[in-house]
Amino acid sequence: MAGRFDIRDRILRLDPKADCQQIVLLVGAYEYPWLIRKSLEFALFRSYGVPSISQLLDQTGEFKRHGQRRVDDTGLLLAEIVENGYDSPRGRQAIKLINRMHGKFDIANDDMLYVLSTFVFEPIYWTQRFSWRRPSQRENLANYHFWVEVGARMAIKDIPPTIEEFERFKQAYERERFRYQASNRRVADATLQVMQSWYPKPLQPVIRQVVYAMLDEPLRRAFGYPKPLLLMKPLAHGALLLAAKLLRFLPPRRKPFLLTRAAHRSYPDGYQLDNLGPPQN
Repeated sequence: MAGRFDIRDRILRLDPKADCQQIVLLVGAYEYPWLIRKSLEFALFRSYGVPSISQLLDQTGEFKRHGQRRVDDTGLLLAEIVENGYDSPRGRQAIKLINRMHGKFDIANDDMLYVLSTFVFEPIYWTQRFSWRRPSQRENLANYHFWVEVGARMAIKDIPPTIEEFERFKQAYERERFRYQASNRRVADATLQVMQSWYPKPLQPVIRQVVYAMLDEPLRRAFGYPKPLLLMKPLAHGALLLAAKLLRFLPPRRKPFLLTRAAHRSYPDGYQLDNLGPPQN
């Protein structure tokens, strides 16, 4: 792509439903890959505010014992679907692995539906607020249609038929289900420790405060986390907004960022798709 807005213009010529896989890949690999990755990390973090979800994750002990690998595995399974397509051989295999892992537990359909809704809306919220250009409604609709198709292949029932209805479901679910429970805090703490470990030790307390600053009040209360230090929220948000302004004047990305081809702490020598996720019992 030669111009800064070429991908935006290309997306505007695509259909948000029929071409949703292409649009999601263009946005995630070229336009704002870092922001999309962070939004999905916080999307998963968000699900820990629901006791029925955190209890299950807490009982497995996987995040406490193997937190970095669980974070890497989750990111890679989602990336396999996004980067290869949900009906590609690797995309189908990734969905099969996810279904196999979920099949070991009695998970309520509403909980599955809620987690799916975070994959739809957290990237939308983050890019609307912090991206170098404002996403078009076509991109938002494509993200909705993409994850609806993934949800259907995961046998999730009662997926709302429009993006507006799905957003209302997400908001109502959070109002009803977000509440403090010790399992919320344990799983959130284990994940936060992984996030902190990505940075030098002197910076780790700052990273914890940045995470607090990126959480809304209902989710922060569901974790029992304190308010961020004074000015931390405007500083964290301001840094993201400043980065967005700077990115607007940089040349467009020439090569896609693909998470499946990046280095990973859990797999320094590469990974096999079949090995992602907890060991089979």
